[in-house]
Amino acid sequence: MWVYASGRYCTEPIRFFEYQPNRSGKHPAALLKDFRGCLVTDGYAGYAQVTGAKRCGCWAHMRRKWREAMPKGATPAISKAAVGYEYCNKLFALERKFETFSPKTRQQARQAQAEPLLDVYWAWVERLDPSPGSKLEEAVVYAKNQKPFLNEFLRHGEVDISNNIAENAIRPFVVGRKNWLFCDTPKGAEASAVVYTLVETAKANGLDPFRYLNYVLTNIRFLGQNPSNAELEEFLPWKKTIQAACNPKLS
Repeated sequence: MWVYASGRYCTEPIRFFEYQPNRSGKHPAALLKDFRGCLVTDGYAGYAQVTGAKRCGCWAHMRRKWREAMPKGATPAISKAAVGYEYCNKLFALERKFETFSPKTRQQARQAQAEPLLDVYWAWVERLDPSPGSKLEEAVVYAKNQKPFLNEFLRHGEVDISNNIAENAIRPFVVGRKNWLFCDTPKGAEASAVVYTLVETAKANGLDPFRYLNYVLTNIRFLGQNPSNAELEEFLPWKKTIQAACNPKLS
């Protein structure tokens, strides 16, 4: 199951689930063939097949690599991995300060405050000499391989520094799939993708999922057999009518 999510600073939150039979990078390449924005991902090599988008790395995955390399009770004083982890924490702390900024102001703030921090970080990474086969070596190799993608956010104030939104969106599916391990028909998986898209996008827009599905299924039948795109768009979760009917805070 592939999941695609609009960025945290987008005005219309979208969570789109798509079933495919494997993890080949040709699937996101096909879906995003006309996309020309920024694509925030982990380090999976398959995303290199998405040629039109500007690839941005995920700092949450980078931080996780340092955390996995930290021994129990590690501190920056005794663990190089803990030092890397702390650098990432400092970056996320800066991002929290920039949350309410406009994209242009956020970009300027990143270049003024985050970029000097990253200059020190990358110089530190280059000096590391981890033991072959260690978790620390794995983190260092990941950092060096992902450096151009991890730095890309500095030039784009409208993007987040992690893909945590997509990770959080896929979590209910990951937890739930243990319950339907043997429900393995492709059509069932495709139907699940449709339902997850509707439910998770509704949640992202502040809607009560049950009320939203009930509203859509009750009213969409009045459009007939061949509704137009314009008619269907009126059922999107961010539309004023839908918000008034299905957002607990507004209705």
